[in-house]
Amino acid sequence: MFREFSARKATTIGDNRLKNLRNTVLEYQDKYDLFQKEIMFMLWVYDLEFWTLRYASENYGYVQEKLADKIVYPLMREGYIHKYYDKLTPDKEEVQLFHTEDKFTYRVRYALTQKARLMVQRFYKSL
Repeated sequence: MFREFSARKATTIGDNRLKNLRNTVLEYQDKYDLFQKEIMFMLWVYDLEFWTLRYASENYGYVQEKLADKIVYPLMREGYIHKYYDKLTPDKEEVQLFHTEDKFTYRVRYALTQKARLMVQRFYKSL
């Protein structure tokens, strides 16, 4: 009754690794010189091989221009994101099996770099 807190039994709730989320985010902000929004975005795209800005903005809940300017492009400059397929890439496999996208309609596909993937793996282990 007079204690500061009472922890629930581990058998009733399981493993609560997200309890350390805030502290881990703060640690990685300092360690890697990143903003919280950048770390959260990398955690969100970690399971994707590649994505377009349109897909990410619709599913992540960010306006496409702000996502590009505030998160994706700064992470590209820091080496955490790269262009998986650029506008001029689909010259192989008969333009990706007769797809109608050309250099004027093709959307760039982005992906996390190995540096980013390793950082996210270390982040999960820190949790």
